[in-house]
Amino acid sequence: MNVSASYSSFASVREFILLGFSCEWKIRILLFSLFTTTYVLTVTGNGAIVCALWYECRLHVPMYIFLGNFSFLEIWYVSSTVPKMLVNFLSYKKTISFTGCFLQFYFFFSLGTSECFLLAVMALDRYLAICHPLHYPNVMTGHFCTKLVIICWVCGFLWFLIPIVFISQMPFCGPNIIDHVVCDPGPLFALACTSAPTIQQLCYTLSSLIIFGNFLFILGSYTLVLLAVLRMPSATGRHKAFSTCGSHLAVVSLFYGSLMIMYVSPGLGHSAGIQKVATLFYAMVTPFFNPLIYSLRNKEIKAALRKVLGHLSIIQTILDKTPIIRSV
Repeated sequence: MNVSASYSSFASVREFILLGFSCEWKIRILLFSLFTTTYVLTVTGNGAIVCALWYECRLHVPMYIFLGNFSFLEIWYVSSTVPKMLVNFLSYKKTISFTGCFLQFYFFFSLGTSECFLLAVMALDRYLAICHPLHYPNVMTGHFCTKLVIICWVCGFLWFLIPIVFISQMPFCGPNIIDHVVCDPGPLFALACTSAPTIQQLCYTLSSLIIFGNFLFILGSYTLVLLAVLRMPSATGRHKAFSTCGSHLAVVSLFYGSLMIMYVSPGLGHSAGIQKVATLFYAMVTPFFNPLIYSLRNKEIKAALRKVLGHLSIIQTILDKTPIIRSV
């Protein structure tokens, strides 16, 4: 890739201003309260699933190992952007350092890419379990499951590394106002002093590949799963398969729907308002609903959660009854 020498010069802009939602103070306080509650519930819900799956030995199988990693990823995914967003609601400056902006950009996109890969792996797991049940134990071994999880995390954090490095080397000489809730490539390209069509096209190509490639793989996997389920003679078996796959498809629809609006059609020139709402949808709404979707539709997870909560209640009762030794 031919990058001009000016790209290697030091950026004159040392911080950016994330406008976020420009509204009255009362509305900002209301949004702050709403987003804080959503963030706490998201972290708590996904954390509860991680703890339940870790604690319950019966659920140490590939399907739940993938789900545990997915919930763990969601905690970091939502934490890469929301805390800064909440701070900006109560701040008048709304600044973020140059380094902080690109670190947010890197982790937000890397975690999102890992999520795309993990959703595809979860679809592969369901395809093997339902379409090839006899071969499933020999194929989806613990070792192979671990390798798939590591590949999802590593590939996710390497996928956008080079484009982000190139973008960070572009000259930003002002203005430094990003009309968005996060540091996103679209607004950053608009603020650069020099156009970079090659880097911009690379970003959107990589985004399209990761989104469409994984989405088509998931769609193909579940098409085969659906055909296999419809051929099942047992109504109970069909219901269980549909219940398991339905939760996954609901998460996929929420996540990929908003992603495609943002990153697959850059030529549509979405307004700043649409960009902010779409970003909030896949950055906050989807992680918030994931634990609800998986826990409410899965008897094993609900049982594991009740078991963990029961043990916590016992521990709390023991602590309450333990006499406090006071120092004289």
